[in-house]
Amino acid sequence: MSLPVTETSFDPVRSTQQLCLRSIEQMNKVVVGMDDVIQQMLIAILAGGHVLLEGVPGVAKTTLSKLFARILGCEYQRIQFTPDLLPSDVTGTSIFDRRTNDFVLRKGPIFCQILLADEINRAPAKTQSALLEAMQEYQVTVDGQTLSLPQPFFVLATQNPVEQEGVYRLPEAQLDRFLIKIQVGYPDHRAEVRMLQVHSKELVELQQQTTPAELLQIRSRLGEVFGKPELFDYIVKLSEESRTHPDLLLGASPRASLNILKSARARALTQGRNYFTHEDVQVVTPLVLGHRLIIRPEAELEGKQISDIVKDLLASVPVVTSV
Repeated sequence: MSLPVTETSFDPVRSTQQLCLRSIEQMNKVVVGMDDVIQQMLIAILAGGHVLLEGVPGVAKTTLSKLFARILGCEYQRIQFTPDLLPSDVTGTSIFDRRTNDFVLRKGPIFCQILLADEINRAPAKTQSALLEAMQEYQVTVDGQTLSLPQPFFVLATQNPVEQEGVYRLPEAQLDRFLIKIQVGYPDHRAEVRMLQVHSKELVELQQQTTPAELLQIRSRLGEVFGKPELFDYIVKLSEESRTHPDLLLGASPRASLNILKSARARALTQGRNYFTHEDVQVVTPLVLGHRLIIRPEAELEGKQISDIVKDLLASVPVVTSV
């Protein structure tokens, strides 16, 4: 476990880079071949956002989430979303206490620091919307009482992209609340062999690498990560280009531009830099825009995918650097 740091000795660049390296090293003791996914999850929590994990069953999405909370020292809860799940099952409800002859609040599982919303698209829109206030405002309203959530509050939601029977499409308003969308695919041959070797032995207990207080301290310094004026212009041009792209029905919103900026700054910290570059923007843009852009039906029939359009956007907007 990392030692507490004082305000005078705290270096967000060094702390974040070391945290990233240690976290990947620890997680590799159980989950193999997910270095990029782990780094992307760290980028999201440091940028104050939430993550949508998409992948077929059996690629360790749930295990990854549980271990991620453990190494960060955060309180963890898991909700299995089902068609009969009610909003009160997520947020909590008031129950009558006979001893006090009054109603008392029984908090739901959302009152934690890292929440795994497993198979989020299996619950109807009314239940999914119970997360909207929490994800945006970091608070929930239960029976007219507004309660703050523990900090940092971080939602990891999973969904299966293949099975579409008995699922509900996430509304665009909720999709927009996720900072990034991460595709969790199959491991390559070497990583899967290594996974078999790791799980042939007794699994080791992962060590906590930081504290919630240190995560919040890093997050509070995110705005200090320097960026040249042309980088801000570059981000806006990417969003503007998406709004006029012929294959898109819906382009990137101003919120998407802000999320690209925050994600680029967080990635720079994980790389050990106090400034972000065009490369940081280009790396995080597919993660931020992948679930926000809506492709035209005719373009989809032609076999075009969002990932291809995002590559097209990055290729069409020139990189301008100052002399």
